[in-house]
Amino acid sequence: MPDPNPQALDFLLTRRSRPAKILQGPAPDRDRLMTLLTAAARSPDHGKLEPWRFIVLEGAALARLADEVAPAGERLGKIPEDIAKAQASFANSPLCVAVIEVQKDSPKVPAIEQSYSAGAVCLALLNAALADGWGANWLSGWASHDRGFVQAALGLAEHEKVAGFIHIGTERMAPPERPRPDLDAITTWVDE
Repeated sequence: MPDPNPQALDFLLTRRSRPAKILQGPAPDRDRLMTLLTAAARSPDHGKLEPWRFIVLEGAALARLADEVAPAGERLGKIPEDIAKAQASFANSPLCVAVIEVQKDSPKVPAIEQSYSAGAVCLALLNAALADGWGANWLSGWASHDRGFVQAALGLAEHEKVAGFIHIGTERMAPPERPRPDLDAITTWVDE
C-alpha cells in the first residue's frame, strides 16, 4: 500500500475550477509550466502510446485564435453572442494549453481508451495548476470541435482533435462554491 497523503486527498475533496473569465496575468512562466505539464503527462496511458500532445498558447497566439474564431463562427451560422464568448475565451486568457488528442494505431488499445487518456491529461493539468496555486479552467466549446478552425488555427492533422483548452492564470476573485453530485443518487453498491 502507498503511504497516505492526506493533503492530496484534502485538495481533491475541495478543488474548484476557476472560471476562465476571472483569470488574469500573471501566468506560470515556462519553467513552472513545464512542471505542470510533467505532472499532466503522468496520466494513465494504456500501452504507453502517449495519445496526446500539448500546444502552449501565449500572447499573440491567443489574439490570433480570437481573431480566427469570428470567421469560423460566421461559417457555422453561430449567433454573435456565441462568437463573442468564444473570442473572449482566447483574447482574455493569460495562458492556454491546448491538450491535443492524437489517435495512435494500436491492436491492443481501442480509440476510446486513448480518448479517456487525453481527458485524464486535461484533468491532471487542471489539478496540477490548481494545486500549484494558479487559477485554472478546462474549456472546449464549439470552435474546438470545428475541423476548419482547429486545422487552420492550431495546425491539427486529420487524426488529431482538441481534448480541451486549459486556461491558467491568476484569479481576480474566488468563485462561489457550486452544487455537487448527490452520491447516494449516483452510487450503486454490489456485494454479490
